[in-house]
Amino acid sequence: MDKAKRILLIEDDEDIAQLLQLNLRDEGYLITHESHGGRALERLEQHAWDVVILDLMLPEVDGLEICRRIRMMTRYLPVIIISARTSEMHRVSGLEMGADDYLAKPFSVLELVARVKALLRRQEAMAMNLRLDAGTLSLHGLIIDPLARAVNLHGKGIELTPREFDLLYFLARHPGTVFSRLNLLEQVWGYQHDGYEHTVNTHINRLRIKIERDPSEPEYILTVWGKGYKFTTAGPQGSDDA
Repeated sequence: MDKAKRILLIEDDEDIAQLLQLNLRDEGYLITHESHGGRALERLEQHAWDVVILDLMLPEVDGLEICRRIRMMTRYLPVIIISARTSEMHRVSGLEMGADDYLAKPFSVLELVARVKALLRRQEAMAMNLRLDAGTLSLHGLIIDPLARAVNLHGKGIELTPREFDLLYFLARHPGTVFSRLNLLEQVWGYQHDGYEHTVNTHINRLRIKIERDPSEPEYILTVWGKGYKFTTAGPQGSDDA
């Protein structure tokens, strides 16, 4: 029998928290509730969580800062933001900070449960794909190890966030293939919604700063104007790799 998934619920509204705990426990999940941002950060270090459900407006440390801290961890941890902040700007901010999904209050509890299930299924599928296709990629001086989630560029280790790694690994596995921003949102983030394309741009720019000799003249991650992005097939000028 599969081990029950552990969910950390970070929500300071006790009524909402009780309702979510009741419904998620009915689905067989192990739920730990924390209402205080500072204590939630401590909780994150205490266990290996499977999902975090995160409110934005919290005492002491807000949800965006908690999300940012989560994305600095080496292990990828799925995050669903639930918030009364409903504007597109807040949604985009949450997604750019690294959230996997964003639900505006008031929302359907059944919809939240469905999204938790979908996120866990996607996470398990990605882990399975890594196990089945665990070979290290070596492309034009760039070495990507999917199991260790490590990147090395010309002998130097490159520190990437989990999402940056996923994006780079996906593009590198399909050199020469052009992906639109919506394609990348669906394949790497798991979204199928218009309006979040700026999230892709932000992560592409961060990747370029870390791996390109000149981010303004990229040689690995190329822009195909009007269509999207692709990973190089030719490699940087001066590269010794084929």
